Amino acid sequence: MASPIGQPRVRLPAQARVGEVIEIRTLISHAMETGQRRDQAGNVIPRDIIKRFEAKFDGETVFAMDLAPAISANPYIAFPFRVERAGRFEFTWTNEAGDSRSATHEIRIAG
Repeated sequence: MASPIGQPRVRLPAQARVGEVIEIRTLISHAMETGQRRDQAGNVIPRDIIKRFEAKFDGETVFAMDLAPAISANPYIAFPFRVERAGRFEFTWTNEAGDSRSATHEIRIAG
């Protein structure tokens, strides 16, 4: 049985200047089980990893990555983004079973 994908946390400024490069930081709670460990009874714990992270800005993919079993539990992902206009980010984490969790954030242009 796959463990549930936890609540995502995303940090980015609420506003930025046009042309400014911001850092977007994300963290999601997940065990990221490799399928190579055993439980106390000696049974193999089934593999359960988040396999894909994708960040979209106004519907366009601006950052994506495939995750592997070597990624630690509770994956932390950070990446830069150059702000050209106000808009809406959507972040999606998808596990191998096809379950996903999403978060959205708006960014405004500083006046």
